[in-house]
Amino acid sequence: MTRESTHRLRALVPAAVALSLLITPAVATAQQDTPARPCFDPAAPLSVEEQRLDDVLVAGGPAVGPELVRLAGFTASVQRFTERLCATPSARAAKQLVSSTGADLWKTAVKRAQSTQTTWDAYDDRPLYWARLHLTKALRQWTPRNAVSAADRAALLESVDRTSRGVTDVRFPAQPGVRRIVVTGFDPFQLQGTSVRRGNPAGAAALQLDGKVFDTPEGKVVVQAAVLPVLWGAFDEGVVEAVYGTALEAQVKPDAFVTISQGRPGRFDVERWASRWRGGFPDNNDASSRGPVPDAAGWPQPSTEFIETTLPFQEMIDAGTGPFTVQLNRSFCEWPVGSVPGTGPMSCRTDEPTPGAAAASGGGGDYLSNESMYRANRVRTGLGATTVLGGHLHTPVLTQPVDPAALTDAAFEAQRRDIANQAVALVGVV
Repeated sequence: MTRESTHRLRALVPAAVALSLLITPAVATAQQDTPARPCFDPAAPLSVEEQRLDDVLVAGGPAVGPELVRLAGFTASVQRFTERLCATPSARAAKQLVSSTGADLWKTAVKRAQSTQTTWDAYDDRPLYWARLHLTKALRQWTPRNAVSAADRAALLESVDRTSRGVTDVRFPAQPGVRRIVVTGFDPFQLQGTSVRRGNPAGAAALQLDGKVFDTPEGKVVVQAAVLPVLWGAFDEGVVEAVYGTALEAQVKPDAFVTISQGRPGRFDVERWASRWRGGFPDNNDASSRGPVPDAAGWPQPSTEFIETTLPFQEMIDAGTGPFTVQLNRSFCEWPVGSVPGTGPMSCRTDEPTPGAAAASGGGGDYLSNESMYRANRVRTGLGATTVLGGHLHTPVLTQPVDPAALTDAAFEAQRRDIANQAVALVGVV
């Protein structure tokens, strides 16, 4: 049996369960001799990410994504959405359901992350990721009474995705004397095989930071956070600009940006340079993209090959946040002046980019972490917010539980907590 056919057979179960939950006794009596119209099409194609909802660590074991959703207490919310969606007759009628469910999922995940009363580790960022995929899978397979156009379905998918990431929730109250920081983390990634259980400490840090208030000698600092997808296509559609550009266009504006992602083992890096080049490494949908970072429609796009951090990196290094070393990463790579970008050897250094040379990679490489820094600060400079600080923080790599059949262990949880807490402390230094 192929992987695709296996996924399709498994998809029949939740659709049938959701349907049975929606048939009231009166309806069931009236339809005893008439097969009910299904509200989900299990044959509708899913994204690669959504297909991983079926992935297990060992044969006969529970599917990783749904199990993490259950352990975190999100299952009821997912089922409630599926049931209500099944009863919704049209895309127009689904708009409010979709946006409110996504926003509620984000708020629930933040509340759980910052709670001391959880039965499953509060720092685990993975349940939010997998719960969101349950919602998008249901939307992709939904077959309401009134047909849904491809454009309407895409709009609903974008709505539930962005609201459940906190993208639409980045706003600050008007409080005099308060400084404001916008932060983003990332979803788990590289989830093939037994790596389906991976987490991302940058996402865990974002959940800890959303709504956090720091008391500093200079006054209060308020943080708003969101979690970005590991998808080239979502970046093309402007998800980064939707976070940072929208924040800059609000009446109460931020004072600093910090994009955060997972980087190298054993250390934090404040990246000096972000580059206008994507290297094509596959994303969470196994899609690749290589070339200059595309523009995002509707936002100013100043043309620049490299953007330099304006974060107070020396203060971050000297703050003694521990337990990991913090350093400024000065490295970058460029295509030599006169060469064709993407061909031939790159020149990699730690000094200053050459005037006229095309960017090949920033200190954080040429993947989506580099691009999050580049896009956030490109829109910052494009909107003329030159006094707003901006830059990128790479966390240490979070390893996986030792037992390949385990979702967690004490060392894994302790490492994630240490990384996330130090990231929070470093944002406080900013």
